[in-house]
Amino acid sequence: MKPLAEWTPSGAVRGLFFDIDDTLTTEGRLTAAAYAGLERLHDAGLLVAPITGRPAGWCDHIARMWPVDGVIGENGAFYFAYDRAAHRLVKRFRDDGPTRAANRARLVAVRDRILAEVPGAALASDQLYREADLAIDFCEDVPRLPEPAVDRIVAIMHEAGMTAKVSSIHVNGWFGDYDKLGMTKRFMAERCGVDLDAQRAAYVFAGDSPNDAPMFAYFPGSVGVANVRAAGHRLGHAPAYVTDAASGAGFVELAERLLQVGRA
Repeated sequence: MKPLAEWTPSGAVRGLFFDIDDTLTTEGRLTAAAYAGLERLHDAGLLVAPITGRPAGWCDHIARMWPVDGVIGENGAFYFAYDRAAHRLVKRFRDDGPTRAANRARLVAVRDRILAEVPGAALASDQLYREADLAIDFCEDVPRLPEPAVDRIVAIMHEAGMTAKVSSIHVNGWFGDYDKLGMTKRFMAERCGVDLDAQRAAYVFAGDSPNDAPMFAYFPGSVGVANVRAAGHRLGHAPAYVTDAASGAGFVELAERLLQVGRA
């Protein structure tokens, strides 16, 4: 990973995709500085969209209230975008309603097995607001679990035929082979008329955790906030660049860099 200061885009930057937890936020809080950085990017005309593992309930709020063009949630299960002209929230799910309902019923047995077999693990506090996945908390509202315990959660999900991804706070699991990147491409094609495969160099992604690895691998201008180094062996694919500061302060550092590039 090279220092962010060494990054010079090959052409115009049109947008920023970014993770939320521990990338935009700091120790579970959205700071005024990070939110202001996000708003400045949006006001400067960049497309901005969070790509998160957080639930549909949160994403409804984010799409409506934040200065963003849309949000991809639950690790690629859907995108939401608010049509301000029509005063309407646009929701596009990867799976239809009956499929999501059937999968939620299947998640119950996996949930119960994990909670029985992994001491200290807990259901994520935002599980009630999820449409498609199971989120197991290993450090957000519980004392941090040791690495073998996190590995065991992942293994149980895999044994049940689920996709499992480790974020900075949760292990997320779902039935299906989708991820953050696939829904990001769909969002860009359907909402923005952009073929992301053809224009990926014009967009930047920022993240910090293993479930961001497909995005790090895809975007030439991928950026990790400094705490990405803590992901260690779980990361899979490192970002091309890294900020000096961690979490929300790293996001502010990236926002300033993007605004400088735009003014150059």
